[in-house]
Amino acid sequence: MAATPPAGADNVGLTESGRLSATGWLVCAIAAIGFAFDIYELLMLPLIIKPAIQELAKGEVQALVAGGMSQADALALWSPGGKSYVGWARTLFFVPAIAGGVFGLVGGYLTDLLGRRRVLTFSILLYAFSALAAGFATTLPQLLVCRCLVFIGVCVEFVAAVAWLAELFPDAKARENALGWTQAFSSFGGLLVGAANILAAKFALALPAIHGDHQAWRYTLISGVIPALPLILIRPFLPESPVWARKKAAGTLRRPSIAELFSPGLVRTTVMTTLVFAASYGIAFGAIQQLPQILGAPKGGHAAILAEAKSAQDRAVAAAEEKGEKLSPGRLKSIAGNATDEAVAGVTIFQEVGGLVGRVLLALAALRIASRRTLLRVFQWPALLFVPALFWWISTRLGDAGSLSAIKAGIFVAGLLTVAQFSFWGNYIPLVFPTHLRGTGESFAANIGGRVLGTAAAWLTLTFSAATPPDPVKIAVVGAAVAGAYALLGSILTHWLPEPDADVEH
Repeated sequence: MAATPPAGADNVGLTESGRLSATGWLVCAIAAIGFAFDIYELLMLPLIIKPAIQELAKGEVQALVAGGMSQADALALWSPGGKSYVGWARTLFFVPAIAGGVFGLVGGYLTDLLGRRRVLTFSILLYAFSALAAGFATTLPQLLVCRCLVFIGVCVEFVAAVAWLAELFPDAKARENALGWTQAFSSFGGLLVGAANILAAKFALALPAIHGDHQAWRYTLISGVIPALPLILIRPFLPESPVWARKKAAGTLRRPSIAELFSPGLVRTTVMTTLVFAASYGIAFGAIQQLPQILGAPKGGHAAILAEAKSAQDRAVAAAEEKGEKLSPGRLKSIAGNATDEAVAGVTIFQEVGGLVGRVLLALAALRIASRRTLLRVFQWPALLFVPALFWWISTRLGDAGSLSAIKAGIFVAGLLTVAQFSFWGNYIPLVFPTHLRGTGESFAANIGGRVLGTAAAWLTLTFSAATPPDPVKIAVVGAAVAGAYALLGSILTHWLPEPDADVEH
């Protein structure tokens, strides 16, 4: 049996002077890339769901027509707001979240059993190459399977990365800094996916054809393979968690157990972290992530964005007429759709900038506010008031082209208040579960709470706002109510959220 390393070996992330070592920088870089592309993948679906469903449903429409249904009725079923469209939209939002939650819980268990580094590496590779495959999907079931694999990888990666960082930096201040600043890169992921969607829409015709067409949503999906590239090169140089490795080598690492999460000493911690975590995610998925569906709706969307789509069509027609060409109705629809996606992505970028600011503020506040409950409430209480009010107000301003600037400012604040709460959980959870249960406990709270119960808010909003054609006003109002309900629940339950126990080994 290997000898137990000296205690100082646990501080592999820091030099003797207390600064980040080369290993520390390397670990933080990979964790930051992982966090960034976690959010990149999660925020991608609202941007691409409408064109993806409409493109992949063409075979379904043809089958319905061949079976005797009129073309108009078949198209109505699969147009935004149609019964089949809404059913698949809900499925693509919620089923991958369930898959991520269930298999992510297994991944958390494996993180405790097999080690943080190994599980982290394979989780990133899983979601990166699944994202690549999603871009080549030819049917909705294929896209669903790929998105389920993406979610599984993302859910496992978050848990493994947080446990890994917490144990590579046993010093409390260094741990708060490492977790806070690397998680701030999650918001860069939101910025990157917005930018990727804009670039994909702008340069779609210049990119290689996929299945004979140039659909911007496919290129956006494929861009999710990027994090796998540096990981493949850096993987051999990444260290395992010293705390986990030392206990494993000494034979003192207890076997993880999901049942132990509900033992008398941990049941309150498990239940409260799960439910309040879900509340944070519910604000985002119930309202904020529905913004593209609200602003970009073909009928009743925001006046300025619809005007931009019409302008793009007119410019394309004029350019074609100069060349003596005639654009097909399908091509015109694709041009308008790409222009709408580009305009909506330009708005969602403000949400991600706000999220980045929120994560930075959380990282700074975490070093100055001792009470974890108080730290969460700094962002939680304003979000309870602001986010529902913002989406109700948006529902009254969709016809006002001049309101877009105010919407951008509002979504910046909403992103700040909500996304800061996501960073809170990465800082808090490692402090309340012991080493042998850290991955399992984090996984239960993040995946069952955030990924399943939290993302269920999207299903609720889409279900209660379903209409044919889609009614963006109704989506905004229902989103305000759903987000408000989740925020209220979280604000109440935080009263029972345990403060970290100094006796828990970190």
